[in-house]
Amino acid sequence: MSISLDALVIGAYRQTLPQIAHLIDKAEEHCRAHGLPDEALTGASLADDMWNFAKQVFECGHHSARAIQGARAGVFGPELDPAPLDLASLRKEISDSLAFVETVEPGELDAMVGRDMRFEFRTKRMDFTVEDFFLSFSLPNFYFHATTTYDVLRCQGLPLGKRDYLGMLRLKKSEPAS
Repeated sequence: MSISLDALVIGAYRQTLPQIAHLIDKAEEHCRAHGLPDEALTGASLADDMWNFAKQVFECGHHSARAIQGARAGVFGPELDPAPLDLASLRKEISDSLAFVETVEPGELDAMVGRDMRFEFRTKRMDFTVEDFFLSFSLPNFYFHATTTYDVLRCQGLPLGKRDYLGMLRLKKSEPAS
């Protein structure tokens, strides 16, 4: 049995992006319940040398919707601007990213398998095939930023569990009992 690039990549985005939106909702609930400004959480990070919650959320959009756009163009690079610190902008980032992912035609990524793809940052260049770009670079980055988004909120005391991260599992469809 083979598995498609579409199933791996698009399936991951469809499962995880709604959970990032859920985490943003949880962050907003926490801020409102405790009389905190958005920046109390959106500016928080796990370590001084790590990006904050807002940038982690933003990178989930970057390594999903904009990674697909990059694969279409054959080139992808970082977005180094700071992310907005208001929760409404972060919610829009994830909503827009998920909406874009939903427009990807079935089989589109599969049709790109074997095509050249590169990552560029200043003078650095890394050459990939589209499938290796997604599977060894962009998708691991996507999961890293999604996990870090969750972890920042946990470290800030939000009562979250694994279910808040995992989202809707893609379970096997069972046949009705006869």
